[in-house]
Amino acid sequence: MKKFKVNSLLILFTSILFLSACNQDPKWKGQEPIVRVSTLTKPIQYQLKKTFDLGNGIYCSNDFDGARLNGVVLTNDTLVSALITPENTPINGSPWYAFKIWSNSEKNIYLKLTYLEGVSHRYYPKLSRDGLSWNNLDSINYLPDTTSIMEGGAPSNITMKLSVSTDTLWVAAQELITSKHMQDWTDDLATISYITKSTIGESRDGRPIPVLKIGVADDKKMIIVLSRQHPPEVTGYLAMKAFVEAIATDNELARRFRDEYNTYIIPMVNPDGVDNGHWRHNTGGIDLNRDWEDFNQKETTLVKAFLTNKLESSKGEFYFGVDFHSTFHDIFYTIDPELKGNMPGLVPDMIQAMTEDIPNFDPNIKPGGLDGPKISSTSFLFYELGAESVTFEIGDDTPRDLIKKKGEIAAIKLMELMLK
Repeated sequence: MKKFKVNSLLILFTSILFLSACNQDPKWKGQEPIVRVSTLTKPIQYQLKKTFDLGNGIYCSNDFDGARLNGVVLTNDTLVSALITPENTPINGSPWYAFKIWSNSEKNIYLKLTYLEGVSHRYYPKLSRDGLSWNNLDSINYLPDTTSIMEGGAPSNITMKLSVSTDTLWVAAQELITSKHMQDWTDDLATISYITKSTIGESRDGRPIPVLKIGVADDKKMIIVLSRQHPPEVTGYLAMKAFVEAIATDNELARRFRDEYNTYIIPMVNPDGVDNGHWRHNTGGIDLNRDWEDFNQKETTLVKAFLTNKLESSKGEFYFGVDFHSTFHDIFYTIDPELKGNMPGLVPDMIQAMTEDIPNFDPNIKPGGLDGPKISSTSFLFYELGAESVTFEIGDDTPRDLIKKKGEIAAIKLMELMLK
């Protein structure tokens, strides 16, 4: 294993140079246009949840919500190989991983993450000693396989150097935020007098899908906030939290907004996928953000029913809708600017206003086409409800303080604009 120590800095330096060469364009062009796919339920592969005794006093576990570890073996005294596979295929390249590792005594080990052929590593490892506070793995201990760089500049596998002991070490692709964490957050918010919590129903596996209402208006004017259709997209969830907490703040602007508009939040559309450690899908084996036309999945059907029933019962309107996601780099996916909803110009004005309060903020905006399939949440919110809608994508590696600032400022600028 000495070769890892000798070559680690060289490998890291080479990888940085390679990735820099692959990212000369400062404006990321975004994902490929979405295409219509079947959203009929497909089988998934559940993980075997257990504690793995690897030998030499080393143990791994995936026996907790949000875990993803499909196989693990000790290949020599200090090298652990972990297999990470998705819930089913085809699937996009979001290989989520999360597991615990510990040892009977203090020791340094190397842990290699391996994926199926054709899948590249995506998420930079996060470490925690309690499952609550997380830090990036020190870069000197991050060893990408530069001999297997795939399209886009990502390695097919990586090895990390870890110090393990009797004190459990959590390793995950992003901060671990399960349905339990979400329920605790919404319960805390619901203690505020102008916030109420209920559910829109249960997921395919029977987990409650909560909805928060913030405001004291009469539902004639409403906005809707969605998040976590895709389980690994934690940075989008963090931005959503900051956005919602800004609307819930006890200050003059937020109070005026809550007097005129009610905000409805469904913070975790796919709790089954989150708690099962899925890369992308629900337990029906489907990308929920492709099911907003056919509504074959229970979760999207519940959201649609809640929103349409709210319109019918209140005789009001949804003026704005935002769905928080994560991708490789920050980007706004918007409706074509030629199209007008219930408050024309709101989304571009909000994005432009954000530039005033965020230093060096140069928003990356990709409008949708007029002829594409209407199968995403953003399309549904606009074409079926009339809400000015946007998919707010946060980069995987966006600094956490900047994520919070972007969420807060987006909400502040939205409230200011909608109150004009």
